[in-house]
Amino acid sequence: MRQRARSAWLFLAPMLIVLAAVAGWPLLRTIYFGFTDASLTDLEAGRWVGFANYFSVLHMPSGRIIYDGLLADPVWWRAVWNTVRFAVISVTCETILGMIVALVLNAEFPGRGVVRAAILIPWAIPTIVSAKMWQWMLNDQFGIINDALLRLGLISTKIAWTASADTAMFAVLIVDIWKTTPFMALLILAALQMLPQEIYEVTRLDGVSPWKVFWKVTLPLIRPALMVAVIFRGLDALRIFDLIYVLTPNNVRTKSMSVFARENLFEFDKFAYGSAASTLLFVILVLLTMLVLRFGRVKLDRSY
Repeated sequence: MRQRARSAWLFLAPMLIVLAAVAGWPLLRTIYFGFTDASLTDLEAGRWVGFANYFSVLHMPSGRIIYDGLLADPVWWRAVWNTVRFAVISVTCETILGMIVALVLNAEFPGRGVVRAAILIPWAIPTIVSAKMWQWMLNDQFGIINDALLRLGLISTKIAWTASADTAMFAVLIVDIWKTTPFMALLILAALQMLPQEIYEVTRLDGVSPWKVFWKVTLPLIRPALMVAVIFRGLDALRIFDLIYVLTPNNVRTKSMSVFARENLFEFDKFAYGSAASTLLFVILVLLTMLVLRFGRVKLDRSY
């Protein structure tokens, strides 16, 4: 047993070294810069300021007390709310739709292989390409979405889907669900393919309804794989940047945590503040992952 463990660590060592070089070191540097007042123009000249970028109390000469830092920044908290709301809605919709698609693709029908390959096309398209394609489709002047809705009588005037803060986040959700549902369907389909068919033969002989079979047999058996898929997709959704950056205006109502961090890192020349935001984003991702693993009772050290 020790020999197998030693061999496993030996095979994992190159990957761990590369991961530490390309991810671990930049992460540590980002965390460090979050405790300094470093500027993008001169990173090494930054002074240690402790938790000032996260929270600080400023006593003004007039006697007024001002709370400063990320934890007192309403723009940051709005970005957190935007991101969490986006992640919850998108992952929920993608899980439900992915389950439906996976159940359909798991059935026997002519041309199933072609349909399985075709369903992955949205996921295979690069995100930036998808964003620009949907940006043209959602255009309020010559977009096909407005034209179709007008012909169907669902809207009376053209809607600026991505230009208006009222509808921009809804447009991002539509694009993200369209693109990522195949990913969820693929993972759920892989879990369905591993289920023993003997169980379903018994339920058919007993006359159990398909709906009851799904809730009492299929769903409990694929729950571990489903939870892992939700974790992967949730982490990706909480890091949303590209779709929001390309599709939406630079507005507080649509800004995500990643967009907030990027703006402060490079556009506002508040590198330390942006590093603190990136660190908080990382902490939020870790905490949410631990909560899902804990309450979802997912054990990653087991094989299913």
